[in-house]
Amino acid sequence: MRKIHVKASREYDILIGNGLLKKAASLIADACGRPETVIVSDDTVYGLYGEDLKKDLEAEGFAVKSFVFPHGERNKNLETYGELQEFLSENGITRNGLIAALGGGVTGDLAGFAAATYQRGIRFVQIPTTLLADVDSSVGGKTAVDLKSGKNQTGCFYQPSMVICDPETLKTLPEEEFLCGCAEVIKYAVYGNRELFDFLKTEEIRDHLEEVIAVCVTMKRDLVEADEFDTGKRMMLNFGHTFGHGVESCSDFSILHGQAVAIGMAVMTRAACAKGYCTEETVTMLEEILKQYGLPDRASCSKEELLQAVLKDKKRKSGTMRIVVPRRIGSCMIEEIPAEALPEWIAEGGLI
Repeated sequence: MRKIHVKASREYDILIGNGLLKKAASLIADACGRPETVIVSDDTVYGLYGEDLKKDLEAEGFAVKSFVFPHGERNKNLETYGELQEFLSENGITRNGLIAALGGGVTGDLAGFAAATYQRGIRFVQIPTTLLADVDSSVGGKTAVDLKSGKNQTGCFYQPSMVICDPETLKTLPEEEFLCGCAEVIKYAVYGNRELFDFLKTEEIRDHLEEVIAVCVTMKRDLVEADEFDTGKRMMLNFGHTFGHGVESCSDFSILHGQAVAIGMAVMTRAACAKGYCTEETVTMLEEILKQYGLPDRASCSKEELLQAVLKDKKRKSGTMRIVVPRRIGSCMIEEIPAEALPEWIAEGGLI
């Protein structure tokens, strides 16, 4: 088992290791005691792991309830959030209670936001079951739900009490979802780890899951500790997300998050090359590794549709937008551009 400690507004450990889900009840008890606990999970993941986790927690002395919602990004909304809040209240969960978020990024975002706001804040534990959540969304305290106008528009920063990553849960992950996690791993490599990028070209991620997760989580830990509230250096992790969130929204979430991030990275890198920030070699290397991992680099939405979606992004300030621009593989920079320059960036990114 690997343990990575995060020093943020709440300090916590990220535990990574095969078989940890079966030990989750005792791990949570050691870190949090045995508070009244609500497992939050979607209907797919709960069917795989939820009842076993509930039985393990009960055997460890926890009083446990389960809140199960329909899977998919479309259900990470205010309606599901409200239903979860009512569930917590109706079941008498107090400020000493605990939420166990069992699932991928949608579940973690929803459960974390509910934990942050129910009775002004109760504890929660992240138990990610997707590669994307393992390496990215379960760590760092970003919690949110979507609005009709865009992704993650309502949320807050709220750190978990612990994160338990069991790579064995990835065995039940559909291939398409696993590759979405690979897109986030590629993001880490391009933004700041050339050694990881070269490793991804020659090694099979599935054969090195603990190592890859630990590398990405350590990189994110360092950024979170330096910039917990995402106002400076941590914004590097938005590489691919400015355009990616727009692509995701334009598709009505039929394009998965990791696929959209892959497209967003490619669009941004092609535009950066056209503007002289990086070379054609950088574009080629990125496009080749996306192809290697079965990830798209273009989308079918129009430039106008993408522009309107991007203009709703949280990274927009009045009249300007912060974007993450690659200079070479392993090195990116944060650039602030006028909002009126976005159409040119999108056009030069070769969206279609």
